[in-house]
Amino acid sequence: MKKALVSVISLLLILALLPLGGSAASTEKSNIELWNAVKPLETTVTFLNSGAHPDDERSDFLAYLSRGLGVKTSSLIANRGEGGQNEIGDELDNALGIIRSREMIEAAKITGVKAYHLSETTSDPIYDFGFSKTPEETLEKWGEELTYERLIRFIRTYQPDILMPSFQNDDTQHGHHRTMTILSERAFKDAADPTVFPKQLKQGLSVWQVKKLYLPVSSSEQADTSIEIGNYDPIYGMTYPQLGEQSRYLHKSQGMGSDIPAAPRQVHLDLKQSAVDTKNKSDLFAGVPYNFAEWAEKLPHSASKLKAEFKYLQTNLDAVVAAYPNEKQIFSKSQTALSHVRKMTAQIKKAKLSSVIKNDLLHKLSLKEEQLQNVSYVSSGLDVQAEAVSNILTKGQNTNVTVTVKNNGKQTLKKVAATLNVPKGWQTKTKSKDVNLAPNKSATITYKVDVPEDAAYYHAYDESTITTSISYKYGSTKTSIVEELEGTIAVLPDVGLTLSPEDIVVNTADVKEEIPVTVTLKNYTEGKTSAKVALKVPENWKVKPGKATVSFNEKSEEKQVKFTLTPPKTIQNGEYQVKAVASVNGKTFDSTIQEISYDHIGTFYYQYPSAINTVAFELLMPASLKVGYIESGFDKVADYLSNAGLNITKLTEADLAKGDLSQYDTIVTGIRAYLSREDLKANNARLLEYVENGGHLVVQYHKPGDGWDALTTAPYPLTLGNPSIRWRVTDEKATVNVLKPESALFNYPNKITTDDWNNWVQERGLYFPMKWDDRFETFISMADPNEEPFDGGILMAKYGKGTYLYTNLVLYRQIQGQVPGGYRIMTNLISYGAQ
Repeated sequence: MKKALVSVISLLLILALLPLGGSAASTEKSNIELWNAVKPLETTVTFLNSGAHPDDERSDFLAYLSRGLGVKTSSLIANRGEGGQNEIGDELDNALGIIRSREMIEAAKITGVKAYHLSETTSDPIYDFGFSKTPEETLEKWGEELTYERLIRFIRTYQPDILMPSFQNDDTQHGHHRTMTILSERAFKDAADPTVFPKQLKQGLSVWQVKKLYLPVSSSEQADTSIEIGNYDPIYGMTYPQLGEQSRYLHKSQGMGSDIPAAPRQVHLDLKQSAVDTKNKSDLFAGVPYNFAEWAEKLPHSASKLKAEFKYLQTNLDAVVAAYPNEKQIFSKSQTALSHVRKMTAQIKKAKLSSVIKNDLLHKLSLKEEQLQNVSYVSSGLDVQAEAVSNILTKGQNTNVTVTVKNNGKQTLKKVAATLNVPKGWQTKTKSKDVNLAPNKSATITYKVDVPEDAAYYHAYDESTITTSISYKYGSTKTSIVEELEGTIAVLPDVGLTLSPEDIVVNTADVKEEIPVTVTLKNYTEGKTSAKVALKVPENWKVKPGKATVSFNEKSEEKQVKFTLTPPKTIQNGEYQVKAVASVNGKTFDSTIQEISYDHIGTFYYQYPSAINTVAFELLMPASLKVGYIESGFDKVADYLSNAGLNITKLTEADLAKGDLSQYDTIVTGIRAYLSREDLKANNARLLEYVENGGHLVVQYHKPGDGWDALTTAPYPLTLGNPSIRWRVTDEKATVNVLKPESALFNYPNKITTDDWNNWVQERGLYFPMKWDDRFETFISMADPNEEPFDGGILMAKYGKGTYLYTNLVLYRQIQGQVPGGYRIMTNLISYGAQ
């Protein structure tokens, strides 16, 4: 009986949250693509959400605005998230930035939000350098003038009515988040000031006054307005917060997204700045014209004809929405409305209005023209398929691009044309002409595309290399839209060179006579070709062979060449570089092409110099040390340590479940391994038994939610810091105080000195433990400026006959960043098991 009552209450709740409008009343008739196109015609409001990293967008609220109300909604994100962690692969830094940028774009498609970034290229100054506790540090590294200029430029280009940063400016927040909030609040006034970055105005931009700026707050008591966004929408079959979570699932590299029930949810907003008269009303759009009927009321009395025209225009737009889901009616009415918008645009350009309202109206009309062309296209039934014979191109190559258009609609479309948009300097040729397409008829247009010898190479953050513009006429109204080609079109070098290993450690305590290096060459040209490859080595190094020739029979074929390096016996401590270079048909190539491919984002490429970063330093290690490594998939430490000379065995699921663990002096877990390795959690008792019987276990850092149980994961209670944002040392130069300098951890096999804490990258430690059993010893202490020190960076306890060591030092970044101290400290932590 109780269950039945709960079900009835739940049903009543969902029914109470259903939209009252009749347009979207029937799930059976839902045509989501068509509804997504027509809904924005109801309003002229533009909304901008600003943040620092991909996944900072307020997905639930943005879904409500965009999908629920039709508001033109965008997210402006500062950087590409290069400093984050990767939960789906081992890409880091720029490669991870490419993944996260694409994830944001795909996520935004679900909520109907357009994604933008201030960062323009890989290794851009506005880079995710890791967690920052202050805006001052953030702006020092990003460059305040550069960052602010780009923000003002974007606001003047996008012209939002309402601006909302994602986070409050308080010390509980990431410094990057606070920075974007501070700059957004400052830009509210400055974007409208012609003395701020006047060069932008000379380049064709206009000043823009954002009408309202809100900040999200946690309760209605702090808010000027609270908005219920938990409405169930029958078009999408879920609530807007649920729709937001669907988009967050696309942020897979960050482990985002969760299943949530349909339930009420409110967003609370604090109005921080306003440039409009709200007439004492507190709702989100108070003072901001919601549609053209309200814009008509902003016009002077002398513009009575324009007032009537704008009201009539909104009536036409509403009629298009009301026609949903009838595609034929929507198409017909959208053509009428599109013609009307263009007529109004011409009138406003000639009208005697203030520059401010004229700019506003022209902007709103241009958005409606764009939206109506999309409505026309979606309701027309026109199906477009565009693809190139080859998606990978090389300089001087030619290829064919085929565009097939089919009229699946109920009306004849006239002068249907498909033109290719290509970079400047490219040549396209076709014999096809405009065609009239009756229902169920199709046409195919084939273009020959010539890639010039001086074509720019592909960059993952550039606009698509080739797109197609589709246009047609119905009556006297012309519609034009742009479609992407299938897949990623990329201009790449004739040959890519991938080096293995990626980095080399030369141990000055034991200089190897032979260091093997493999160069994998991949052919990106069409058909047969050959390449001569060689390694460029530092002075006094030797390499065999001097050069080699490989032959390719087809595109995408790979060949390997093995080289042997011999560094000088007397090599000095320092950094060196080994470069790979290949020549193909008299042209020289020296790039690695990293192919980044995941089902949820597609395939993209990252091009960087083909070089092995080499560092020489002394690294002592016990000759008999045998290490088992439990890889998490989030780091490459096992490979790097193995390449440095340690005896590393990667432990499989079978090893953890049934293998003889006692054969290893030390077992190491990769970062966050309890998150990614269910078999590790399942066999944790075996690991503790291994320690109890005399083994040495080194556990690298975890987040509190990574399958870590504060009472049972470690042999004694060990609680990770929460909220994790406060339990970290982000200053990579922070002073490290060694609390037990006599410990073998700092003396065997390497003598750890202050030099080993120099030149660290990104941070010192993450997710410091906040509480631990008294049986754990502490070994180091460190703090960010003006903060109390943490002393849990290395914790170790005896357990039975063995030892258990937990460290939240970010050693994996140091090792993968070729920081000598990272290798030496990690080797010492591991070698404790061989004493």
